[in-house]
Amino acid sequence: MNDRRIIADSCCDVSEEMQKETGVEIVPLTVRIEDREYADDDNLDIKAFLQHMKKSKTPPRSSCPSIQDYLNAFKYGDNLFVVTLASSLSNSYSTAMQAKAIFLEDVKDKFIHVFDSMSAVIGETMVHLKIHECLKNNLLNNEVVEKVSAYIKEMRTYFLLENLDHITKLGRLNPIIGKAASVLNIKPIMGNDNNSIRLVEKVRGYERAFKRLVEIIDEEGSRLSEKVLGIAHCNCYQRALKFKDLVMERYSFKDVFIVEMGAVSSTYADQGGLVIAF
Repeated sequence: MNDRRIIADSCCDVSEEMQKETGVEIVPLTVRIEDREYADDDNLDIKAFLQHMKKSKTPPRSSCPSIQDYLNAFKYGDNLFVVTLASSLSNSYSTAMQAKAIFLEDVKDKFIHVFDSMSAVIGETMVHLKIHECLKNNLLNNEVVEKVSAYIKEMRTYFLLENLDHITKLGRLNPIIGKAASVLNIKPIMGNDNNSIRLVEKVRGYERAFKRLVEIIDEEGSRLSEKVLGIAHCNCYQRALKFKDLVMERYSFKDVFIVEMGAVSSTYADQGGLVIAF
């Protein structure tokens, strides 16, 4: 069982230390802004990327990994657990499934399971951490699938965005709602719901929305002392740290950690955005 590996697309935001711990192999998506294409990998200068996105007159476009990208990742290890963006948000899941079918036509004795995270950003990170926990506990492959699938169904993901321009341009938020929210300084708190995005609450002003998000954890969560909270930020570490401090004062999570968003996550969250999952 020692040849078991975790693979994830690059919306799974991980720190360098976390990647060393879990051994996750990241298969990058790409983001095109005007005539330039960015690979969502360790070489990305996120501040320069955000500046380009801000100046661009056209919305950025992301592309999922190709079938060949996944086939290349499947070459090593006999037992592979793959985590992708929510199938409702990206073709990454379907592409990974196609690659799995092609690969297993030639290699019959390999185990590959693809998880639809039903989430994104830190939600995907949390799923890969759950897989790692199961592998450390030496669960059988079918037990890993069962445990992680149950975790995905129970997991909660929420996001609070300071700027709604890009998520509106990218078609993830109704333009009328987006414009009205900007004019009225409304900051919607959004969440995942059965592989889709839902509006949790509308709050006027970022600071009030920030504090409200802390409260929602208690209202919509359960058994928090048994869980880990992940926080992903888009170029706003101090804001994420403040959120972590408020959470730790109020709740008894097993652990709380912070990661920085990559290109795809930042494309939607934009400067100042926070995404949490538990």
